Amino acid sequence: MPANRPFVLTIAGLDPSGGAGILADIKTFEQHKVTGFAISTANTIQTENQFYEIEWTNLNFVIRSIENLFLNYKISAVKIGIVSSLQDLNQIISTIKLLSPSTKIVWDPVLKSTTKFEFMNIEDHERLNKILPKIDLITPNYHEAKILFPDFSSKENSFFTNILLKGGHNEKALGTDRLYLKNEILELFPSDKKCFEKHGSGCVLSSAIASNLALTQTMREACKNAKIYIENYLSSTSTLIGYHYV
Repeated sequence: MPANRPFVLTIAGLDPSGGAGILADIKTFEQHKVTGFAISTANTIQTENQFYEIEWTNLNFVIRSIENLFLNYKISAVKIGIVSSLQDLNQIISTIKLLSPSTKIVWDPVLKSTTKFEFMNIEDHERLNKILPKIDLITPNYHEAKILFPDFSSKENSFFTNILLKGGHNEKALGTDRLYLKNEILELFPSDKKCFEKHGSGCVLSSAIASNLALTQTMREACKNAKIYIENYLSSTSTLIGYHYV
């Protein structure tokens, strides 16, 4: 293993098309010059255009995989993608924090596929609010934020954790992300690049942030630099799957 590269782990689904999930995350890790590990929470049958089927990985298998990696490597950051329930999410995060309290955790709350397949049902908001303080950053879009936080207000951070609210679905300010930190709110404006919709863009963004955090960037720096990366990705092709490069 390269001694000069931090270790970053993705815990997410396997998308055979490579546009989303752990394959997209690993591509992103490599471009950021971090050493990437991956644990699959689910196998899926899908393309960039259509979602067909999912088969969830047994949680005990996922937990044993996490324990094995953390007992053998110093993992600086973890990106979490699709999981089947808040209960599973909590057990995954609690295991990580028990084994390595300093590890940064980024959760991309993928609640539904673009074809409306529901991965996780958010009903127990009291449980969610107990999980969020264990996470360093979550990266919802506007639709996901409204599900996670029914009383969502864009004027303050009252969400128990840091949030990067993605602007891809914000009709009033398309492409402008909002970073909610403990004591400030930052707007991350889009560049003038011509960007195209991409399958799995949220996966790429969150894994870029996790990579940057592992490289000891501040949360502000990590999100700003990840925005540059995702814009390069979105502008790389006019199709739903793009090219990875810095």
